[in-house]
Amino acid sequence: MTAPMPRYRRALAVPAGMALATALAFLPNVTASAADSAPAAATADGPALSYVVNVTPGHAVSARVGKAITRAGGSVVIAYDRIGVIVAHSADPGFAQRIRAVRGVQSAGATRNAPLPTQSTTDEGTPKVLGAADIAKAKAEAAAGQDPLEPLQWDLPAIKADKAHEKTLGSRKVTVAVIDTGVDDTHPDIAPNFDRSASANCVSGKPDTTDGAWRPSAAESPHGTHVAGEIAAAKNGVGVTGVAPGVKVAGIKVGNPDGFFYTEAVVCGFVWAAEHHVDVTNNSYYTDPWYFNCVTDPDQRALVDAVTRASRYAERKGTVNVAAAGNESYDLAADSITDPVSPNDGTPSDRVINPRECFDIPTQLPGVVTVSATGAKGVKSSFSNYGLGVIDIAAPGGDSTAYQTPAPPATSGLILGPLPGGTWGYMAGTSMATPHVAGVAALIKSTHPHASAARVKALLYAEATATPCTDPYDINGDGKVDAVCEGTKNRNGFYGWGTADALAAVTK
Repeated sequence: MTAPMPRYRRALAVPAGMALATALAFLPNVTASAADSAPAAATADGPALSYVVNVTPGHAVSARVGKAITRAGGSVVIAYDRIGVIVAHSADPGFAQRIRAVRGVQSAGATRNAPLPTQSTTDEGTPKVLGAADIAKAKAEAAAGQDPLEPLQWDLPAIKADKAHEKTLGSRKVTVAVIDTGVDDTHPDIAPNFDRSASANCVSGKPDTTDGAWRPSAAESPHGTHVAGEIAAAKNGVGVTGVAPGVKVAGIKVGNPDGFFYTEAVVCGFVWAAEHHVDVTNNSYYTDPWYFNCVTDPDQRALVDAVTRASRYAERKGTVNVAAAGNESYDLAADSITDPVSPNDGTPSDRVINPRECFDIPTQLPGVVTVSATGAKGVKSSFSNYGLGVIDIAAPGGDSTAYQTPAPPATSGLILGPLPGGTWGYMAGTSMATPHVAGVAALIKSTHPHASAARVKALLYAEATATPCTDPYDINGDGKVDAVCEGTKNRNGFYGWGTADALAAVTK
């Protein structure tokens, strides 16, 4: 099987918004003085890096700090005045420390270790592409009203999406934005539902609306295209069917050519979604280069601050933000976690972090819906992160067929979806679980068009199918417990409020 990848996928999940808000509120203010301008810049003898500078929202403050950034040897890429986030570049190694001393600056930090442009490489695996024989067999087994490959999609009946489609396919007035590696809107399963007006390329931190800028190149990851199809592949007699095949889907590209999702791009993605009336965002990634961002570190704190401002802005505008919990089998409610991959664009080391002050973003941010993955038997996927009070809801993300074998005619325990270039293939991860929840949220919004983001989330949780703890959890059958689920039938660390229910979304 194609192993779930650590970078794409997922999102985060943590003890919750209250822990994050508290951690931010009681840290010492890193603003050093009331000076209006930064000290003269030192010699720019380092690599050019990107920074986020977080200030008091408002154009006047952003303009003043922008001038200070220039005096400090930096350049402003874009200022998001409404949330007080400025994206800047500088080759001065002391830039962040200098700019933190400027009046109105609340936090500032480098978003990366690799220089501009990054020289890192992606670790994304290659999906298992569906062969011609499998396509022909699925077409022959498709029932009346099914798309040709729908018999292979065990994940749709797992959340009752097939029954929901008998009631409605969703509303064309609802748009889900896939904040990811880019979406191939020319794919025949995606083209009928693609929303170009809500699509952009945010990789630089500044939106690029050039036609097709949201698409992945041939060398880039197919991840975003697969996710988009899981959400809204059209029910059009071609390929697969999405969870909400009647809604629109947009592509907001934030993953750079090397597969990194840096803070400035993620901020741009959320702000773009907010200002283009997107109803739901899908976030199947974590923000590089830190798996967990510790707010006790001034640079990492700035990244948490910036993405928090952007995601909350989107929610205030009516957007439901859905994110993946991650693929490392971590208990995100544990007292400590060892993070061996950060920074993933530099020299990683084993860091023991405290989940109450170090956050996977955007997944662990306040208001974000955190999703765990299940396999074909409805049990937590072997790789899925979990944690009581962290996981909000569960959905199919696939698993090894050796662990969870689907019922025929499905043959793979992974999730089938579109790939760039007009093909289809299998992938697995909490990356794949998240679009199932985003699709259900889109169906809820279709059923309740005037519902606020908070109301859509409340219905999402209330309508979920209660799923009790799997106890004992021995996913590989070797007689050893692989993870411990805590909580009750109605809310626990494996499945949160339960498994997403598409039928309830369109009937309640």
